[in-house]
Amino acid sequence: MKRRRVAILGSTGSIGTQALDVISAHPDRFTVVGLAAGRNVSLLHEQARQFRPEIATTAEDGPQALLRVALESKPDVLLAATDGAVAFDAVFAAVERGIDVAVANKELIVAAGELLVAAALAGGSSLLPVDSEHSAIFQCLEGERPESVREIVLTASGGPFWRWSAEEIASAGVDAALAHPTWNMGTKNTIDSASMMNKGLEVIEASRLFGLPGERVRFVVHPQSIAHGFVIFTDGSVKAQLAAPDMRIPIGYALAYPDRLPGPPSGWRDESVLAAIGGREEAPLRYDFEAADPVRFPCVRLAYEALAAGGTAPAALSAANEVAVAAFVERKIAFGEIPTVIETAMSETGRAGLTLEEIRVADRTARSAAERIVQRMERPACR
Repeated sequence: MKRRRVAILGSTGSIGTQALDVISAHPDRFTVVGLAAGRNVSLLHEQARQFRPEIATTAEDGPQALLRVALESKPDVLLAATDGAVAFDAVFAAVERGIDVAVANKELIVAAGELLVAAALAGGSSLLPVDSEHSAIFQCLEGERPESVREIVLTASGGPFWRWSAEEIASAGVDAALAHPTWNMGTKNTIDSASMMNKGLEVIEASRLFGLPGERVRFVVHPQSIAHGFVIFTDGSVKAQLAAPDMRIPIGYALAYPDRLPGPPSGWRDESVLAAIGGREEAPLRYDFEAADPVRFPCVRLAYEALAAGGTAPAALSAANEVAVAAFVERKIAFGEIPTVIETAMSETGRAGLTLEEIRVADRTARSAAERIVQRMERPACR
C-alpha cells in the first residue's frame, strides 16, 4: 500500500498534535512531508525529529512559510488546522492544484467557504471535514443523492454552561469557561463551546460545505457527545453517526478517506458508544437531545443572522469573535460581553460582495472595530 503524504498547517495545536498521534499509530499508511507551526518552536523541533518532514516552518519564517509547506512538500492531503485567516492563501493554492484538504479551520469555511468550495470543484480537490459534526454529516451523506436530503442536524455538547442561568453565564470566569465536560480542544475552540459560538460557526460551515440554506441546518444539544450529526431525508428516514468524543476518529477518517483506519485510537473510550447497542451493562444508556437556547446563548442568533445576511457578514462575525474571545481570556472583558463586542463590531462593518480581497478587508475592519469596542469596555473589574 502506498503511504499517503500528509502536510499539516498548525502542527503544534490541538488538532495538529492529535493528527500526528493518528499518523504515528499507522506508519504503514502515512508519511509526514510538511509541518507548519506558529511560535511553539520547541514542540515543532520534537515533531520534526520524530517524523522527519521534508519541510518544517514556523511563523518566524514569514508569510510564505505556510505556502511552502502546502505546495513544496507535494502532499496528497493537507490538514488545515490553524486558527483565523493566516492559512487562507495556502489552502486556496492547494485546492487550485488539486490537493485534497482536510479542513479543521472553522474561520476558513465560515469566511470564505463559498469561494473555497468553488475553487476545490474547479481544481479537482476534495474538501474533507475534520470537525466531528461535519464529519458525521459527510459520512451520513455518502452514497446519497443531494435532492433526497431534507435537512441536516448537528449536535452540541452544550459546553460547561448549559445548566447555568443567564446571570451565572454572564459573570463566568476563564477557568470555568475552559472546563469543557467532554472534548479536548484548544483554548479558542473551548471558549467558543462555552458561548456556543462554535455551533453557530458550524451551522455556517455546514451550509457552505453541504450546499444547504440556514433554515435547513439545525442543531440540538446532546450532552453525552456521542451522536455527532443526523441527516433527515425527504422520506422521513434519519441517518446518524455515533462515535466516542475523540477527535482522532474524524481526523483519521479525513486523512484516510475513502478508507477507514483499522482499529480505533489507542485508549479509545468506547463505553458510551457500546451502550447504544447494550454492549456494556455498566455503561450509561441515556442519550439526551434538547433544543438550543438562543436567549442564554446569543452568539447562536448572531451566527444565523450573519449566514442570512451573506456576503462578508460571516467573515466579520468570525473575526470579531476571535478578538472578543482573546479579550476575555486576557480578562479585559466579561464573558457576557463577548456577544456584545461581536454584534457591535458587525454593525460597524460593511456588507461587501464576496471576493477573497473583500473578505480580507471585512476581516481587518471587524477586528479593528472589535478592538476599539474592547478598549471602551475594558475596566479593572475584568482583570
